[in-house]
Amino acid sequence: MSSDESLLLESDPRPVIHHRRGKSGSRSYLCGHGSFSSPMFDVALESCDLDVKERDKEVVLSSDRSFLTPSFSNSNISERCVVESQFPWQFPLECPTRERRRSASWGAMELHGADNRSLPFEISGASSHVQDRLSSKSQRIRQKSVQFEDPAFQEDGARLIYINDPRKTNDKYEFTGNEIRTSRYTFVTFLPKNLFIQFHRVAYLYFLAIAALNQLPPLAVFGRTVSLFPLLFVLCVTAIKDGYEDWRRHRSDRNENNRESLVFQSGDFRSKKWKKIQAGEVVKIFADETIPADMVLLGTSDQSGLAYIQTMNLDGESNLKTRYARQETASAVASESCDVFGVIRCEQPNRNIYEFTANMEFNGHKFSLSQSNIVLRGCQLKNTDWIIGVVVYAGQETKAMLNSAASPSKRSRLESYMNRETLWLSVFLFIMCLVVAIGMCLWLVRHNNQLDTLPYYRKRYFTNGPDNRKRYKYYGIPMEAFFSFLSSVIVFQIMIPISLYITMELVRLGQSYFMIEDRDMYDASSGSRFQCRSLNINEDLGQIRYVFSDKTGTLTENKMEFRRASVHGKNYGSSLPMVDNTAAADVTPPKRRWKLKSEIAVDSELMIMLQSNSNKEEKIAGHEFFLTLAACNTVIPIVGDDGFSSCGANELNEDNRHVDYQGESPDEQALVSAASAYGYTLFERTSGHIVIDVNGEKLRLDVLGLHEFDSVRKRMSVVIRFPDNAVKVLVKGADTSMFSILENGSASNNNIWHTTQSHLNEYSSQGLRTLVIASRDLSDAELEEWQSRYEEASTSLTDRATKLRQTAALIESNLKLLGATGIEDKLQEGVPEAIESLRQAGIKVWVLTGDKQETAISIGLSCKLLTGDMQQIIINGTSEVECRNLLVDAKSKYGVKSSSGGRRNLKHKTNAGHGDLDIPNGFPKWNPGKEEGSIAPLALIIDGNSLVYILEKELESELFDLATSCRVVLCCRVAPLQKAGIVDLIKSRTDDMTLAIGDGANDVSMIQMADVGVGICGQEGRQAVMASDFAMGQFQFLKKLLLVHGHWNYQRVGYLVLYNFYRNAVFVLMLFWYILCTAFSTTSALTDWSSVFYSVIYTSVPTIIVGIQDKDLSHRTLLQYPKLYGSGHRQEAYNMQLFWITMIDTVWQSLVLFYIPLFTYKDSSIDIWSMGSLWTIAVVILVNVHLGMDINRWVLITHVAIWGSIIITYGCMVILDSIPVFPNYWTIYHLASSPTYWITILLIIIVALLPRFICKVVYQIFWPSDIQIAREAELMRKRHSHLQPRQQVSS
Repeated sequence: MSSDESLLLESDPRPVIHHRRGKSGSRSYLCGHGSFSSPMFDVALESCDLDVKERDKEVVLSSDRSFLTPSFSNSNISERCVVESQFPWQFPLECPTRERRRSASWGAMELHGADNRSLPFEISGASSHVQDRLSSKSQRIRQKSVQFEDPAFQEDGARLIYINDPRKTNDKYEFTGNEIRTSRYTFVTFLPKNLFIQFHRVAYLYFLAIAALNQLPPLAVFGRTVSLFPLLFVLCVTAIKDGYEDWRRHRSDRNENNRESLVFQSGDFRSKKWKKIQAGEVVKIFADETIPADMVLLGTSDQSGLAYIQTMNLDGESNLKTRYARQETASAVASESCDVFGVIRCEQPNRNIYEFTANMEFNGHKFSLSQSNIVLRGCQLKNTDWIIGVVVYAGQETKAMLNSAASPSKRSRLESYMNRETLWLSVFLFIMCLVVAIGMCLWLVRHNNQLDTLPYYRKRYFTNGPDNRKRYKYYGIPMEAFFSFLSSVIVFQIMIPISLYITMELVRLGQSYFMIEDRDMYDASSGSRFQCRSLNINEDLGQIRYVFSDKTGTLTENKMEFRRASVHGKNYGSSLPMVDNTAAADVTPPKRRWKLKSEIAVDSELMIMLQSNSNKEEKIAGHEFFLTLAACNTVIPIVGDDGFSSCGANELNEDNRHVDYQGESPDEQALVSAASAYGYTLFERTSGHIVIDVNGEKLRLDVLGLHEFDSVRKRMSVVIRFPDNAVKVLVKGADTSMFSILENGSASNNNIWHTTQSHLNEYSSQGLRTLVIASRDLSDAELEEWQSRYEEASTSLTDRATKLRQTAALIESNLKLLGATGIEDKLQEGVPEAIESLRQAGIKVWVLTGDKQETAISIGLSCKLLTGDMQQIIINGTSEVECRNLLVDAKSKYGVKSSSGGRRNLKHKTNAGHGDLDIPNGFPKWNPGKEEGSIAPLALIIDGNSLVYILEKELESELFDLATSCRVVLCCRVAPLQKAGIVDLIKSRTDDMTLAIGDGANDVSMIQMADVGVGICGQEGRQAVMASDFAMGQFQFLKKLLLVHGHWNYQRVGYLVLYNFYRNAVFVLMLFWYILCTAFSTTSALTDWSSVFYSVIYTSVPTIIVGIQDKDLSHRTLLQYPKLYGSGHRQEAYNMQLFWITMIDTVWQSLVLFYIPLFTYKDSSIDIWSMGSLWTIAVVILVNVHLGMDINRWVLITHVAIWGSIIITYGCMVILDSIPVFPNYWTIYHLASSPTYWITILLIIIVALLPRFICKVVYQIFWPSDIQIAREAELMRKRHSHLQPRQQVSS
């Protein structure tokens, strides 16, 4: 056989088994290169290719889902999942390759129209390029009919793994070991690498240049050691922090690498450390253990070769997944001898965790391997005693490590503004240095003939000794002016506040601690507390304008409950309150009851109908209805330890049995649990049959075939053989796909049809997720035809998905309608109140969900996102032209104006503007009004099908204009990358801050795209949490996170930046005025240590404490009046106007600081060092009192920081002035003994701060802000509460 022919045969990833004929007269089938026999037939499973977690749940959701599938063609995908009814190794209970649907986040999305044409658009996995890829044209589709055509799998590029021969495997290919490393540094590389990373900050390079200049003799303004101190301090603090974090990574790596697993060595399984495991070795894993490397399964404890794994650590999914070993290898390792040999030819290591392409040569047979046959590092083995596998990828080459890239780093908006102001400070610094240099040049020119006699500068030494009459190093006027410029840069260096960076890091760390410890954001139900996963964007929480939220699991609990049922045209579940299992069971006690994990409420009327004989036709419909719920699924039943005895069906223990269900979809679990509550308990599932307890009677059903749910058919069907040899097809699916395939019968059938449709509309209007149930009897001829067509389709190498759909259509027709279901996904507690508060705060909430439109609208109404007075604009286009017309018509109808292009800053100041406040009786009140004036507010509802055309075509601007004019936007049926595209639509066209919140792996792209990403610790694993900046347990915590902590953080950091600019500038300007009075000589009156300690020790601690602790308003007030959050939208805490006002105030204070002591001691004999000592203590007291004037909330630690800082400054000065070698020796003692010294300091403080005090008072009286009004209301409330007890005591 040629290699090409072998590849074609190997392209079917499912096993092709050579199986001997059994004793019974079973039929034999020939498939591919091997034959097998079966009492039934092969069953091929068409892979469901859904992309979002809501899509996973839509196995039971009535919806129109046809618009999206990933770019992997259906024919290609379906090849990867074939279920053999008789052979368990060919029947994974969960379609193994369903994970490929996740890979759509790295590939393209297709729209399938009526003519099956594909209209793809692609978005890269890198979230920063989502918008560019969204707008790209459809040129990237790659149809694959044969799986092994991938170039990565050609013979010359394949990887050879020799089973049980790691030496031969590694000798040829030099594979890496299984040791992993997540740390950044080693002991040798830490210093150079860390310094290299730190000096990416331009400010650090600036201060390094300053320190280098100070080492030159002509420019040595400060001591050479002293000049290095600020930079070294900041570098050391950051290095210590980075070193500690990396030490933790090393410790984690060491613990991981030293874990042990059993490896087959010298004829037996022996313990071996993970880091020493190599590719080609055979490893044995026991239940609940973690997989150490990527392994191909050779065998399991289950005779059928099945194994169940949990992939939460890999993809965030908490549900169990099914993997299986090929029967050829499973039988060989069943004896646990494992003395097996073979060759695996697989693709090179890659990061695609949802695909694996390989084949194996074993015992003379050559067969294909797929994703279903591999278990990945980091997964856990569940519900399986043991598995044995051969390592194919180890260490850094495992898919888990290749996908371990960190989330994209984000930088806060305020920090980018801070860099803008830093640039202005650099301009000021340049101007001051230029003034000094020009002044020095003019002064030297003017006094060129007097340089030997002037006090500030001379050319020669006039001292006795060897240097007498020798010349200074005089370089001439031009060079002296240039050196003067550079010396000025050194003197004024702290104009650029290097300490601000480390201060901001410490303040953010402190803020994060208090957010984490906030008990109001602790979720007791899940035991999860708030997490700060990013310390760079705390202040951005105070400026959010748009919130993009997932629905299922974020707004809702993602805990499905069976609420309503329509059986044979009759509505059940509406008569509330419903009774529980026990009460319903008392109607006619069943022979045995099962105990579920949680009690399911049942309708007693429906229970009575199932157990009565009044209406035989209705009872039969109800019986088949619940059989369909119990049988038509991929749920795995897990029976408790007390389980079933090994006796027959009539020898069952009378005690209650415990059963739990594991499945991909919470919807399926809810339906199976509901069936159990009504007496139809699924408790056993194998590859070829299921066992259902029907009111105590054990019913064994043979599973002849299963057509999995997919986005084209939007339904799922299972072919069942009953004990009496009757064959039925049981079907469930979306109403849009089911009603078209029902039989056209009598008037009674039509009546049931219309009644069920009305029930479905009622369920959707209540926010329930709906599903239609139907069945059909199959004749022998129909069964035989279907078997033949099914065998042909399942073994086809081309267009397999299409052929399987055509095969399914043979039996999914002329169905008998049984009824419909309504499942409730409850809203989380506090969601309506949180959304209403966010809206009052001027934040627009957009919901992006994969649910059907009716369900999403109902949830929107129940959570107060939509209101009855809103005008709903619905965009459901099926073509580019139709979408364009709908958008244009909506814009013209509601008077929406087109944007002028470019970036727009949509700041609706009416949402939280001035003048909205009133204080009757001391409490602020707002008149909410309507955001859109007198016109009714708009709500845009758009589906993912329309977004395919809008985001790919040139309709983005039209959508943007319409969406931003609406108060609410609801996007239904959207894929993960469409969520990211919607977020980027706002980010790229406005300056508004965006926040995305979600709980599942399908929300990761949206979370990473937004300015702030929040993950919910919910039912969907930790994928969203790991990609987020912040994580919390419930959506309602977002209210306090934004309105309270976000407000506080923004106010604090905004003031912190302005104060640091002021604090350093006032010190530099004081030195500047002094230099102007000393012939531009860059002489300093302050000691070198005083200049260094000023921003590092003297004034740093109060800044940090206030940045962490200060609160302008209490959390109660901020929650009570959400419109106070609007101060962040208006940038009241930090803006360009405040910066310039601060700089003007700084100039005034520096003049006062310099000239008052100068005039006070004008006629005295005080020396320059004494003046420097006075200026040092005066500026420290001034900036601390300035800070104290702006503190809103004085607590003990604030007093300690402010006044302690002044005391520490005095202590340092006393110590420095007590060292004889310093020029300022003993100056503080002389100054402190004079009353003039203390009066001068007091006068400086009063005169310097008086203008600021007057302005604050005037503005607060005549132009108060919302925050000031609310603060006054708080104070009045406190006084009122204090006066009441006194009045009661006096009375």
